[in-house]
Amino acid sequence: MTTRPASIRLYLVDDHHFFIAGLRAELAGQFDIVGQAGDVDAAIEGIRASVPDVVLLDVHLLGGTGSLVIEAVRRTHPEVRFLALSVSDAPKDVIEVIKAGASGYTTKTISPAELAAAIRKVRDGDAVFSPRLAGFVLDAFRGELSGVVDPDLEQLTQREQEVLRHIARGYTYKEVAQRLFVSTRTVESHVSAVLRKLRLANRHQLARWAAARRLV
Repeated sequence: MTTRPASIRLYLVDDHHFFIAGLRAELAGQFDIVGQAGDVDAAIEGIRASVPDVVLLDVHLLGGTGSLVIEAVRRTHPEVRFLALSVSDAPKDVIEVIKAGASGYTTKTISPAELAAAIRKVRDGDAVFSPRLAGFVLDAFRGELSGVVDPDLEQLTQREQEVLRHIARGYTYKEVAQRLFVSTRTVESHVSAVLRKLRLANRHQLARWAAARRLV
């Protein structure tokens, strides 16, 4: 007898009643929707009370921004993941919410099927962005828009940074290899290079290093 995988627990945050009703209609059959809110304070309280797997939230809310919600919740429940869903595609909005700790950002033009897939990817630890927004995020990580460059991160190659983020999220070498379509030995080699360049002793120190820089 096979066991069905546990449903993803989803919390909705948006201050437009008709839009959030539409989200419920589209997603209720695929996810366990554990709550909803339309303003910053109610969202923080509701998310902390229900502890969902993924929070789908707008970046502009009554009482403030989605970034305020993310920052408040991450202080007490860092395991909760956030996917921003907004009409805005302004670089400032994208960068602000990602720096706050969101795992992805997509616009409200996304199709229901694409949104459902994005929610699942975020729950699994992946980053998800609308194609035209990905460049903003890459620039933000590199510090090009803010003018701040992390010299330690800059010395790593793009692939080493990818491996670092996966390892910091708790994936095994084998799982990272499968996700990046490389061999386990290649992953081990990249990890060794990262540890050497960052002057770290083991993957546990690496995870703490990445978390301190909000890379996970």
